[in-house]
Amino acid sequence: MSVTPFRIIFFGTPDFASASLEAIVAAGLSVVCVVTAADKPAGRGQKISESAVKKTALALKIPILQPPNLKAPDFIETMSNYQADLGVVIAFRMLPEVVWSMPRLGTINLHGSLLPNYRGAAPIHHAIINGESTTGVTTFFLKHEIDTGDIISSTEIAVSEEETVGELHDRMMVIGATLMVDTLRKIQNNEHQSHPQPNITVVKSAPKLNRDFCELNFDLNQQAFHNKLRGLSPSPGAWMKTTFGDMKLFRGRRLEKSNSNQATGIEINQKKLIVHLYDGDYEILELQPAGKPKMLAKDFINGLKK
Repeated sequence: MSVTPFRIIFFGTPDFASASLEAIVAAGLSVVCVVTAADKPAGRGQKISESAVKKTALALKIPILQPPNLKAPDFIETMSNYQADLGVVIAFRMLPEVVWSMPRLGTINLHGSLLPNYRGAAPIHHAIINGESTTGVTTFFLKHEIDTGDIISSTEIAVSEEETVGELHDRMMVIGATLMVDTLRKIQNNEHQSHPQPNITVVKSAPKLNRDFCELNFDLNQQAFHNKLRGLSPSPGAWMKTTFGDMKLFRGRRLEKSNSNQATGIEINQKKLIVHLYDGDYEILELQPAGKPKMLAKDFINGLKK
């Protein structure tokens, strides 16, 4: 028999979280409050921008909290007043224990990997960068150590060899929302079974991405170059120092292994932008020169002639 009422507090910020919020409400579950990031300036005009989760919550007429400090007494008191049965956190900053332990049944998280692999801030990116053919989404209960709580459920997802992180993200967003609703139904009806994460010798990590990490260089082999480029496309974008200046690279394709003893480097050859790597060539199809908009490589080459 269902536990009623079943009151949920939702924590999240980007589109990945917003999709689950919409699915949860569409499934008839009660979200009594949404906690999301503060509005902030964005873009060239520095106009104040609201998070994707806030926009969804406004459309659904759900109360919104945007605390600058998650340990502030007034925020803790407000949260307590909602008397939540369960917390749901997706793509949000780390919660203090006083927050995640407050709901009657605790707090669960949707993570973009098959835990225990790819714990950290960028699991979808790192799965592609490492050339994984499968990844997935996992729901689990929060505990003290990040991404280590007991697993409730997971869904495995195949990854194609040409898929970018943006494309995979959008697929996982939808699959993850379905998994979250299913998880919530099981918890609501006391039908869930959680279990500790398995102990494995080597855990693949997913640390936060920075500019230095996102640089492509000629030391990479053809496959690693391809994986890193697509694993950072479209955001934050892989970049490379070239004879044409620094540029971001968003899409490309592996070419047949070159039989010439061409030194590593980048050049225009037969109206194509070619990167020579030590084990083969790679054609750049889409790029963004510094200070310019994203464009096709052929348009970049044509622009050089003007």
